[in-house]
Amino acid sequence: MELSLILGGARSGKSIYAEKLAKDSGLPVTYIATAQVYDDEFGKRIQHHKISRPPEWRTVEVPHKLADTLTQEAKPGHCLIVDCLTLWLAQCICPDCAPPEGVSWQDEREALIKQLPKLAGKIILVSNEVGMGIVPLGEINRQFQDEQGRLNQTVAALSDEVVFVAAGLPLKLK
Repeated sequence: MELSLILGGARSGKSIYAEKLAKDSGLPVTYIATAQVYDDEFGKRIQHHKISRPPEWRTVEVPHKLADTLTQEAKPGHCLIVDCLTLWLAQCICPDCAPPEGVSWQDEREALIKQLPKLAGKIILVSNEVGMGIVPLGEINRQFQDEQGRLNQTVAALSDEVVFVAAGLPLKLK
């Protein structure tokens, strides 16, 4: 298994970079999209992402139970892109995002971290780096920033490659 973590801010070019890595791998690609549509503007963003993908790529939409999906989809000689861990986290901790009954963020996180080293194939995870600004106001916002930072650190430690993208330019961290 080859695990890559692509980090960056909003509109930094991290998804485009992850997609380039997948294309350059020459492997069949499955795109695991974690976003749910909550409003028209966000729906347009998602649609833009969908139409920019090569038609031969398979897409799986999964807002929860990411570890289960990765276990089902990962295989030798195949590439998975998960875009993105940030939306997955937000949907797991946000009470308005209606996680399935019995699903907790801690369980979801633990399942992902436990499963990542066991996966086969090439895995590319995309995540936002949210810790470069001020500590946000509001408890849920601070919880999100803290959990995202912890998740990114843990996934980076497990990854073979970590790249930070800013202004469309990749900077290899690991």
